[in-house]
Amino acid sequence: MELIVSLRQMQQYADARRCAGHRIAVVPTMGYFHQGHLSLIRRARELADVVITTLFVNPTQFGPGEDYERYPRDLDRDRHLAEEAGSDVLFAPTVEEMYPGGYTTTVTVHGVSEKFEGAFRPGHFQGVATIVTKLFLATKPHVAVFGQKDWQQTLVVRQLVRDLNFDVDIVVAPTVREPDGLAMSSRNVYLSPQERQQATVLYRALQHARSLLEGGERRRQALVAALEHVLRSVPELQIDYAAAADALTLDEPDQFLPGQTVVLLVAARLGSTRLIDNELVQVPRRREEA
Repeated sequence: MELIVSLRQMQQYADARRCAGHRIAVVPTMGYFHQGHLSLIRRARELADVVITTLFVNPTQFGPGEDYERYPRDLDRDRHLAEEAGSDVLFAPTVEEMYPGGYTTTVTVHGVSEKFEGAFRPGHFQGVATIVTKLFLATKPHVAVFGQKDWQQTLVVRQLVRDLNFDVDIVVAPTVREPDGLAMSSRNVYLSPQERQQATVLYRALQHARSLLEGGERRRQALVAALEHVLRSVPELQIDYAAAADALTLDEPDQFLPGQTVVLLVAARLGSTRLIDNELVQVPRRREEA
């Protein structure tokens, strides 16, 4: 596997692969790989001739007081894991390479970026949209693979691709979980042993609301109340939001319709760690509608 740190070298590599008729897949990441990241690389391997994994802890998507400085980093470890998973290139530029002196341009996706994560992390999705744009221009992919755990981010990226006419297919791969249901995340390393056990409450809340939805509950507020009820069983948990919304638009109707795909979303803080998770559920159709 090749390690590339230069933006120009990355573009030249991608140009050469495209000229050779190869299909390129990119997996954008911030590194400190776990099995969730590696599953994205393996999925990309199935979709393309060349797999480029990007590793960049993007400062512009972190707000004041967030964990940019302490975000876990281990390039040697990640390089080994990415190669084992099937990546052909690890693109790991410096901040100075991606944001040179005098940099003044940003990308903003309105609408789908403004609630939930967007409300609790102002500027976050502008940072995401900007770096994804720059990474697409650097790696020149035919397809990009993202994880479902950051569901709202995938909607922002899809809107970005549509609006700016990127010729890139977006593939969303399922969330990879620990045996007890906790969604894998690089930030899980922040959790103390007690917090690690308590953190499974997010998954339990999602499964409880899923069971209600699949059992016929269509009222959004009832689903939100169910999520919050389970989350509050851990007093130390500080809830940012618990929500049920249309999976494609993030609209929040009073009641969901048969056949509609709903995303259940939770975000909360446990000690110094912020956790997010989600679940996609299709509202059952009535027997006569099936």
